Amino acid sequence: MRKAKILLFMGIWAAILPFLGFPYSYKNVLFCLTGLGIIYFSYTLYKESKKGEVVKSFENFSENFFNEEK
Repeated sequence: MRKAKILLFMGIWAAILPFLGFPYSYKNVLFCLTGLGIIYFSYTLYKESKKGEVVKSFENFSENFFNEEK
């Protein structure tokens, strides 16, 4: 749940960043770093959610009685 909170705060940070009055060069760097952080944390959350998932495989056998040789 910690990573979800980090994503929440990074989203809030990205929403208020344009209104903080940083120069354009700093703002561009901060937006890039924020975007990379959001990508990283969302990818790790995705991997964690897939780790607990169990893939079920079923072995299906069928017998064909219609094509028996007589």
